[in-house]
Amino acid sequence: MKVPARLQPLVDDGLINDVISRLMSGKEADIYIVRCGDDIRCAKVYKDAAKRSFKKAAQYQEGRAVRSGRRARAMEKRSNYGRKQQEEIWQNAEVSALARLHEAGVRVPETFGCVDGVLLMELVADELGDAAPRLDDVVLTEDQAIEDHALMMHYIKLMLCAGIVHGDLSEFNVLLDEYGPVIIDLPQAVDAAANNNAQAMFTRDVNKMTQYYGVFAPELLASHYAEEMWALFAEGELNPDTELTGQFEFDTNAADVDSVLEEIKAVIMEEQEEQERIQRLTGDDD
Repeated sequence: MKVPARLQPLVDDGLINDVISRLMSGKEADIYIVRCGDDIRCAKVYKDAAKRSFKKAAQYQEGRAVRSGRRARAMEKRSNYGRKQQEEIWQNAEVSALARLHEAGVRVPETFGCVDGVLLMELVADELGDAAPRLDDVVLTEDQAIEDHALMMHYIKLMLCAGIVHGDLSEFNVLLDEYGPVIIDLPQAVDAAANNNAQAMFTRDVNKMTQYYGVFAPELLASHYAEEMWALFAEGELNPDTELTGQFEFDTNAADVDSVLEEIKAVIMEEQEEQERIQRLTGDDD
């Protein structure tokens, strides 16, 4: 296919040899399958902020440190320089999160560098070598759903131990290959300790995955992994070897106002996500 303009500099520099096809076009980025030497990889081309939806950007950016005072002031004023810096922070957040999670043992695509708003990364493939499907495109058996749900809870636990909350986890950004689920799309990943919305995002992430797998294995819907993991995390007792049960003893004697507020916040955020998903599908951004 014809080389897209955004990929031409990488072709000129020899980072990409051929552009094979466009895998998908999303609200935040276009994904291409490319050949880099003897390897087949993905090139994620981030779209300009003006072409993306940043309706909840402030929630995700909270807690992200900006070391340069000039950069921080420019971002606050939303100057051209400031918007460019914000773009770099958004893209670098995904690169950093993917690297940290890969090191932590979470199955995410391996990255090979981000150049001029293009992230080169591993192509997650099925047993035939084709691009692996997203979870929303597959049907699972009950046993497979139970097994993959347990694996997903393990990955989410490792993410939290690494101090990262995905922030937008659902069946739409998890791939499935022959070895199980692979988590993708992390530009909105947040610091679990520094972002005031982290607990609500974490609860929503866990519940969305449980709801997905619960379609195939309804028994999973009675679990409380979000509450169990966050309580252990808050007490400093969560570690990669922690055995999860999915059980949580709620305090029925006294109202936990903070927990109630977090649950309400999580529900509101879920509704906002659903509305935005519908807008993305219909192409209505108004």
